[in-house]
Amino acid sequence: MPEDKRTDIDATGVVRRNVLIASAAGVGAAAFLARGTSPASAQGGATSPPAPQPRTAYTGDVIDGKRVVTALDVNDLEPGRKHLLYFRGVAMPTGQHRHASVTVVRGARPGKRVILVSGVHGDEMSSIHAVQTVMNQLDPAAMSGTVMAVTDVSGPALESMQRRWPDAGRGADLIDMNREWPGNENGLTAASRHAGLLFNRLLRPNADYAIDFHTGTTGFEVTAFNIGEMSVPAVRAMLELYPVGQIFDNPVYTGVLHNAFMEAGIPSFTPEIGAARVLDPGMIALFVEGTMNVLRHHGILAGPMGRTAKDVRVYVGNDAFPILATAGGLVEFLVKLNDRVEVGQKVAVQRNAFGEVVADYASGVTGEITGLRSDAMAEPGNPLAFILFNRPEAREPAGYPE
Repeated sequence: MPEDKRTDIDATGVVRRNVLIASAAGVGAAAFLARGTSPASAQGGATSPPAPQPRTAYTGDVIDGKRVVTALDVNDLEPGRKHLLYFRGVAMPTGQHRHASVTVVRGARPGKRVILVSGVHGDEMSSIHAVQTVMNQLDPAAMSGTVMAVTDVSGPALESMQRRWPDAGRGADLIDMNREWPGNENGLTAASRHAGLLFNRLLRPNADYAIDFHTGTTGFEVTAFNIGEMSVPAVRAMLELYPVGQIFDNPVYTGVLHNAFMEAGIPSFTPEIGAARVLDPGMIALFVEGTMNVLRHHGILAGPMGRTAKDVRVYVGNDAFPILATAGGLVEFLVKLNDRVEVGQKVAVQRNAFGEVVADYASGVTGEITGLRSDAMAEPGNPLAFILFNRPEAREPAGYPE
């Protein structure tokens, strides 16, 4: 349990947490982790200090007709236009730099700045397509303010469509980029440095609000849901603009990007859009509709709202209960995503190579199914299901099926 938890709320309603000490309690993927200490500082390096708004810095390079920057101030870009740039990130083992694709749609009139991020995990295709779809619908001549998108944050992971960033520092290693934020420009891994460069020189300086899009991980499918803190008014207002059926009201893991934005005073949350490695057009459409609503809410776009949470049945939970495999074999689920389950209800059976039942799995809580293993086989310790529920006592940052 946390030894100390002090919370201040500024005028925008953004929660700033000073200290959260991790609890080692919890099971497998649901072990509780703390907010407040970045992975970079935990490695021994000092986190990058807050920096003033950088001026746009061009390298002079052009890649596929797109200029390369090492820092960006969107106010330096011509209003009423869409701008395509590359951001030069960390150097890779070849000595070449990793570049991130940056799309900036700057409205003809001044206004709020919203950042859309995807590709933090390399196996999350629907999240990338959702952001691309939003950006392709924007008309800068009709906009007030700016929308910026970065869709390939973890380029080395995307190249092999795998979740984690390959790290050459200690042999063959893999780093979860969504445990690295806000990063450290002088960190001990390329992933940490890349996160630091992106956050300090591209993302944080250009954001009034930020949305970090994800999907379930390879082998695990999730329903359409959003993760964010409902106690923060600016975040709650955005969460309720999506026509999706679940909201996970929890700060979740340390080191995730939307938490880094929150700690910097920028209201942020995370949409989760189905399964990894595939495009889910139905789910993508829901999150595109909700994101366009967010842009209207902030005055960037004009026009009527689309469907919101008021138009669908929304289940809000503050914790995720994991069901972990205790045996090996084929898993047959007796429930579907979004199904309501009760305490003690059987949700899955597992059979060995002879077809004999080797394990039955039941829910330990009353709630709704938010994630199910999509790989048909499982071994002991694999997450089989996550159930969104409401913990009556004080909640802690909890694991979730991303």
